[in-house]
Amino acid sequence: MSAEINGADVRARFAPSPTGYLHVGSARTALFNWIFARSVGGKFVLRIEDTDANRNQQDVIDVIFRELEWLGIDWDEEPVFQSARKDRHRDVVSQLLADGRAYMEDAEKNEVAGTEILDGMAVRYRVPKGRSVSFQDDVRGEVTFQTDDLEDFVIWRSNGSAMFLLANAVDDADMGITHAIRGEDLLNTVPKVTLLLEEMGVPSPRYGHLPLLVGEDRKKLSKRKDDVSLADYRTRGYLPEAMANYLALLGWGPPDDVEIRPMAEIIDLFSLESVNKAPAFFDVKKLQHFNSTYIQAMEPAEFVATATPFITTGDEPWAAEDFDPTLFGLVAPEIAQRVRTLSESSALLDWMFVDEVTFQAKPWTKAMVKGKRVPEILDGVIERYQSCDWNPETIGSVVKDVGDELEVRSQAPVRVAITGTNAGIPMWDALEKLGRDRTVARLQRARDLLASGWAPEPAAEATS
Repeated sequence: MSAEINGADVRARFAPSPTGYLHVGSARTALFNWIFARSVGGKFVLRIEDTDANRNQQDVIDVIFRELEWLGIDWDEEPVFQSARKDRHRDVVSQLLADGRAYMEDAEKNEVAGTEILDGMAVRYRVPKGRSVSFQDDVRGEVTFQTDDLEDFVIWRSNGSAMFLLANAVDDADMGITHAIRGEDLLNTVPKVTLLLEEMGVPSPRYGHLPLLVGEDRKKLSKRKDDVSLADYRTRGYLPEAMANYLALLGWGPPDDVEIRPMAEIIDLFSLESVNKAPAFFDVKKLQHFNSTYIQAMEPAEFVATATPFITTGDEPWAAEDFDPTLFGLVAPEIAQRVRTLSESSALLDWMFVDEVTFQAKPWTKAMVKGKRVPEILDGVIERYQSCDWNPETIGSVVKDVGDELEVRSQAPVRVAITGTNAGIPMWDALEKLGRDRTVARLQRARDLLASGWAPEPAAEATS
């Protein structure tokens, strides 16, 4: 923060255009502005840059608000909508025309004389030549542009609305914005906005241009090739705390190198000057690690409540009426230790709620076809399960005892027969709740399929 601005006087803003989903890069920008404002005791405000009526979408505005709230970002004042400030923008353009600092042009880009805006005419700002425009960027240091490298730029559209640069300058000035923290792709707009602010007789905000987010190919994240929609990550079961924690590290790192930590600690440690200007790698695998760590730290009841909406969407392989929340609660601690996202819970649960499991080809071949003495294992477990005590300890010991007597490993074929695969959570507690009859029926079905020579289709992972 610049020395001349008191923390309580800081006003940072996030100013999205409502033309599409909230990009993870935009979410990172919002988060850095919010963290900065909170770290110095300043204000964080929202401005919706909706001057382009042809591209604005009201439902997108609602999504922006919802996703910011999901991340834990709050704002201190009612959002400002640029479209409501059209008259103010027009007044500034009119003054620039009257002062000879701007000019109108027609559809053929010919300059048109006049000091008042005419319908159907665009307006360009007349860039002064032979000047240097320098500013201190809190991330990149001193940056200088030459006005000789700038062409006259449009500040008013022919349809009667302000261009981004003009509206941005006017609204930052009127809203008292002290810090504009945003992506480096907007760095080259600073000299133009600075010139407009000078014409208005107001100071420029402090700038901090955040590093680009890049993908695995080390190229800028693109919606055409990368997963960049914040809503998509939310839908897949990423926790807001994990996402916010991870986004906060894209361009900044805590001085003690402890990355996974509460947001309150991040706010205490954050400084804009410590943001790195090198491109930041949006590493989905690292994000998954953050998310799984946060999931593992949840209390069982919290995990159940948070994960249930992700396993009751209607797309699960089981019928809605077959879902047993009590059974889910029983195995929840084991599920939480194994999933990277909440939506992955379904794959570890499906065998508990379906009528017949789907056998996966590789586990079936390895455990059932190539396994030693599998028919005898299944026969022995089926026989004893029909009359043994039905509790987790006995259910597990029966499988072990059969294997010991046959001098083979018995758990793998039993697991595949009951769950359809050879990996997953411990079964014995779940089998107690699943019940003796359903458990024996699954073992018998697998035994019959094995005797018939049946095998799953590798490509489709089909069941019988």
